[in-house]
Amino acid sequence: MKFGYHASHEQFSPQDLLAHAVHAEAAGFDCVMSSDHIAPWSRRQGQSGFAWAWLGAAMQATTLPFGMITVPGGWRYHPAITAQAAATLASMFPSRFQWMALGSGQALGEHITGDRWPAKAERNARLEAAAGIIRELWTGATVSRDGPIRVDEATLYTLPDTPPRLMGAALTPATARRVAAWADGLITVNQPLADVAAIVQAFREGGGEGKPMALQVHVSYARTDALARDHAFDQWRSNTLGAAASETLRTPDEFDAASRYVRPEDLDDHVLISADVGRQADWLAEYAALGFEEILLHNVGRNQREFIDVFGEQLRPALDRAVSGSAS
Repeated sequence: MKFGYHASHEQFSPQDLLAHAVHAEAAGFDCVMSSDHIAPWSRRQGQSGFAWAWLGAAMQATTLPFGMITVPGGWRYHPAITAQAAATLASMFPSRFQWMALGSGQALGEHITGDRWPAKAERNARLEAAAGIIRELWTGATVSRDGPIRVDEATLYTLPDTPPRLMGAALTPATARRVAAWADGLITVNQPLADVAAIVQAFREGGGEGKPMALQVHVSYARTDALARDHAFDQWRSNTLGAAASETLRTPDEFDAASRYVRPEDLDDHVLISADVGRQADWLAEYAALGFEEILLHNVGRNQREFIDVFGEQLRPALDRAVSGSAS
């Protein structure tokens, strides 16, 4: 079981995130996950650095393995560019750029090219085509495609000995079942335990049995429960919106407007909010028991150094005990 630190580009400057990653390694995190967007979900979050540039700096400054989630569907990134960026990192840092999770995207990050934002079915088709293009480019082949993403005699000349795994990102059982057919593994996000269990089951039934699975978990830790809830409400309320809204809203202002009626108590299905380290560990152990190999922790508040210190001093030992207890 690996416990990773999530580097949230939407909330922190690249300089601060670099310091957080170094601090996370010193505190005992096993790995780092990076987000990849061009805009935050809220004006209150207020950042969004270029993840690929940051990854090179962060991997140079640490010895940890890294993963990231990105959208290669041909809007902000053409899959050939995604394949080249990942191949370069994997070549520079052998065995440390371990996985790249591919998703079908949100209009927030992809509409900037001015292209039409398609329905989910078309985005799924483009995602699967992109995964195939990336895999073929990593073999050294010259790739051409007429559609759904056009490619004209693309070849990569810098290739790693071992490319990263292509993980499929899924938030529903239907998507999990679909990505199982092409992905090397699954990544999903915490929801109520029964919902996550259904995603895991669908992935396994769709062809993912035996493939690695990772879970990103949004937590909010602070000195008191009230402060932890304040942190979550300030930074993460816009991320409680359902898929229909979150996939189609185009700007942080639209997300802020759509979430204006969210109440602090509405975050309980989306963020593990508690000042009790033992309670946090027990919650996380329940998710780990579903078969995840990596639990990637995103403390949604701005108190990153406090959370990283508490992870190293209290939460990691509690997690190791809780996970060991659930396994036995």
